[in-house]
Amino acid sequence: MSESHDPRDDRVSTEKLPGRTRRRFPDISSRAYEHPADRSALVALRKLSGFDTVFKSLSGLLPERSLRLLFLSDSVRVSDEQFAHLNAMLRDACYILDLEKVPSMYVTMDPQPNAMCIGMDAPIIVVTTGLVELLDEEEMRAVIGHEVGHALSGHSVYRTILLFLTNLALRVAWIPLGNLAVLAIITALREWFRKSELSADRAGLLVGQDVQASMRGLMKIAGGNHLHEMNVDAFLKQADEYEAAGDLRDSVLKILNVLPRSHPFTTVRAAELRRWAASRDFQRLMDGHYPKRTADKDASVSDAFRDTANHYSESMKRSKDPLMGLIRDITNGAGDVGGRLRDRFTGSGSAQATAERPPGTQDPESTSDQDEDRPEAPQP
Repeated sequence: MSESHDPRDDRVSTEKLPGRTRRRFPDISSRAYEHPADRSALVALRKLSGFDTVFKSLSGLLPERSLRLLFLSDSVRVSDEQFAHLNAMLRDACYILDLEKVPSMYVTMDPQPNAMCIGMDAPIIVVTTGLVELLDEEEMRAVIGHEVGHALSGHSVYRTILLFLTNLALRVAWIPLGNLAVLAIITALREWFRKSELSADRAGLLVGQDVQASMRGLMKIAGGNHLHEMNVDAFLKQADEYEAAGDLRDSVLKILNVLPRSHPFTTVRAAELRRWAASRDFQRLMDGHYPKRTADKDASVSDAFRDTANHYSESMKRSKDPLMGLIRDITNGAGDVGGRLRDRFTGSGSAQATAERPPGTQDPESTSDQDEDRPEAPQP
């Protein structure tokens, strides 16, 4: 941050909106809200001194200049004179997340609801008319906070870098096994992209500080502007059903469906955001306890990767997906792996076990699981 005086600093650390007060987060590091898999990648990239500087100097070789000219010439730039309400929300989001340099923002004609943050040297935010017309003010505030979160994390820089590297790798795809290597790079890149979207969803919640508005926005993106026909709780149940339904065939189909996507499915995003909003980490952050941007240079790469490993381990433990259940069984040294694989792939394991079980007895596995999940004492 520069030493020059910012008039925003004269304001108190909370911002009032009709009916509620929001907290501001001075000097907040993006590590405070980043998904563990996203955070570990970013911490590692930031440790490569000069890495992004080299690629910023090559930005003329990338389509960034062309995109900037395109939006400047064929879209509407948000300002006090144009889309003033969006400009106020943009400045507000930068104030809440303490982002000193407010990115340029454009509205482009496209009926498809969408938004993005692009650029290496100076990020720009683009929202479509379809999104502006779809969302109400508080839902839009969360979306703009989402894009400002991308800018604060540096996603636009590192995404461009990795896309450049991916394009470079495509040129050597003729090398034996080159296609497999490129596919591995692209697959890993898209997985990171999806996790970075979960990070930005969290940033949007920090800006709006209205969980229901964030949920409504995701629900509208999935089902359109028909709130009177939709229900947030029912929408979140779809995420549970999606995760738990079917057998191993469905698990494989889920993987194939998500691989080409840059964003997680909307129900999954909603469930992930609701889970984070109910977490102790979020509460501590809202209480003012969060990592500071000035300490980013001291962030430990090993600690970040350890957090990522712990996250995936915990996710696997609580997952209801049949494939994750099989992996847990194998990891725990369960016997008759072949039989379990057959049963989980066909979905016949539960029915067969029930048919063979003597009347009045319980499945030992389900009893064990219940014992593990049962609290030691009744909760108030």
